[in-house]
Amino acid sequence: MKKTIYNLSLASMCCGFAAAMTSCSSDSYDPDPDRNWAATTESFTPTDDAGFNTYYKPTIGRLGDPMPFYDQKVGEFKVMYLQEYDNNGACYHPFWAVSTKDGANYQPLGEIIPTGSSTAQQDASLGTGCAVYNEEDGLYYVYYTGYNVLLPNREVVMRATSPDFKTWTKDNSWALKGVDYGYAATDFRDPQVFKADDGLWHMVISSKLKFAEFKSSDLKTWEHVASFPMIWDRMLECPDIFKMGDWWYLIYSEAYRASWSRKVKYMMAPTFDALKACFNDPGANWPKDGHEGVLDSRAFYAAKTASNGTDRYIWGWCPYRVGSTIDERNVNVGADSEPAWAGALVCHKIIQHADGTLTLGAVPAMAAKYGKEQAVTVMAQNGYDDGKLSGDGAYVLYNRLGTCNHISFTVSTSNNWDKFGISFVRGTDSKKYYTLVVNPEWEDGRKVNFEQEGEEGKGFIEGIDGYNFQRPQDNVYHIDIYTDNSVLVAYINDVCAYTQRIYGIQKNCWSINNYGGNITVSDVKVSQQ
Repeated sequence: MKKTIYNLSLASMCCGFAAAMTSCSSDSYDPDPDRNWAATTESFTPTDDAGFNTYYKPTIGRLGDPMPFYDQKVGEFKVMYLQEYDNNGACYHPFWAVSTKDGANYQPLGEIIPTGSSTAQQDASLGTGCAVYNEEDGLYYVYYTGYNVLLPNREVVMRATSPDFKTWTKDNSWALKGVDYGYAATDFRDPQVFKADDGLWHMVISSKLKFAEFKSSDLKTWEHVASFPMIWDRMLECPDIFKMGDWWYLIYSEAYRASWSRKVKYMMAPTFDALKACFNDPGANWPKDGHEGVLDSRAFYAAKTASNGTDRYIWGWCPYRVGSTIDERNVNVGADSEPAWAGALVCHKIIQHADGTLTLGAVPAMAAKYGKEQAVTVMAQNGYDDGKLSGDGAYVLYNRLGTCNHISFTVSTSNNWDKFGISFVRGTDSKKYYTLVVNPEWEDGRKVNFEQEGEEGKGFIEGIDGYNFQRPQDNVYHIDIYTDNSVLVAYINDVCAYTQRIYGIQKNCWSINNYGGNITVSDVKVSQQ
């Protein structure tokens, strides 16, 4: 049912919305350019752009397993990734790359490491690896996984070198094979190279239920050191080891097919040896951060870090979802609650707290990139009065968003148990819409849940899951949300980062909701690029 809400005269907002409209290839709404879109609140069905502007996605295909590296020679980050297509060939996942100085703006670099040219070669397909620069010989080294399901050693570690990060030479005479050191032939992958306190290069490789460690003085000859365990019965992928301040960290992606477990996590210890020992009793050694080392939601995976010497950033991929409609895509996480593989590149800044624990925050360049402030107008409401939302079902609906948005506001709750949410793809005619619900799981703990709300909504979507964090002692939540097409990242008080894929955000209205009790909403702002 169509509803006309208020009499608006928002020329600047109309212009911004019209500009956003031109970036999509197809729409389900009346394309009449004379229509006052800003004055409408019905739901809209937009289409994602082919390539994203902030959360980078290749124009063709998708991005998987980012491998960031800070190139000190030119003063920029380079992020290699596995190039995924809808229809991969017999040899697949070559390394492509982008460069960035700030984690918010990217330049494509094209293909870096090609796959093998034959299905009989060990690297007929490529798997995750890493890059380092060796000052002693002036070469860049990429260590990567050579994958071939047809060979006895399905996965081995291989390498390539380059003098300029452009022209690469594969070292086909060298490989690390897990079976030579007592490891698995089918899981021996994701090498990560770093320097430890002994001044030597160390390499940690994921194998079946344990990590393999090697060391080298020259990045050419590697000596096996030992192994150390993973977490119980779970495969830990894409390890990343680094020292930050007084602490050593191991970031990993837990490849356990369960909605509550398949996430990016970390362990921490004062020394590298103590870090490895953490996995002897994982349950006793989770970081004391209120979320057992979990860094983000299930929509942020295979993450690795890089530092420019001042700040450390972490890059992961946000999965796409399949389905013939927005409703199907927004709740479909695949068989066994497994998200689709690969998607768009998401970058956070790592925040190290005084006790050494980590959380993720917004990359500083994001706020500057989303610098064009837009008009914010109340389009509909229930139980809303001058910033206050009272009673179950209270909400305030705001005007349409653009394609890329920075939404910021503050919520103050009246007590330790008030519950609120932020909804997207919501119109006055919506029977289904999608909400980040900040739910009081216990008095001092909150969890951001993903729910399909509305009279036909399914409620909590278990496979997509949520993120736990500590309730602010003053019950004040400072919230920043960045969107780029269907990718959304929400930050709360520097203690919660929540990445999500929500199709249809752009060009639709959005709301802040209350579920019983009372909350106060203030400083609502929307900026675009």
